[in-house]
Amino acid sequence: MTFRLIHAEKDHHDVSLLARVLGVSRQGYYAWAARQRRGPSARARRDAELTEQIRRHHRASDEIYGAPRIHADLRELDGVRVGRKRVARLMRAAGLAGVGRRRGCRTTIADRQAVAPSDLVKRKFTAAEPNRVWTADITYVPICSPAGHQYDEAADRPG
Repeated sequence: MTFRLIHAEKDHHDVSLLARVLGVSRQGYYAWAARQRRGPSARARRDAELTEQIRRHHRASDEIYGAPRIHADLRELDGVRVGRKRVARLMRAAGLAGVGRRRGCRTTIADRQAVAPSDLVKRKFTAAEPNRVWTADITYVPICSPAGHQYDEAADRPG
């Protein structure tokens, strides 16, 4: 921002004076101006190309793959030699992320001192006639929350 201001005002004021007032070096301004004339470096241009390839592979995986798999795809499918950490850095900069594996959720935390209820069904879930044995189940649906699961209310709704 400071160097842009110097660049805009250099026709009206001396560069040395502007640099001194803004607290930057005159050489720093000239180095910045040279970089602006040259354009992006070879590495920056290569990073832009790689980012487009990474975006393509990420879209092809339905936005599931992370850096290790994208890196493997680049190497195996495109023949691109690039480091995994560079792929990870470019993915972070582009706002791309893979989907993590689901963790199993712990549904029951047993109270060791509580008395267990008696098993009236005796683990026989088939009945000789209707309305004799009733069982229930709780379904957990994975969501993006700190708890990692949510009780499925659809099971409680009538009809």
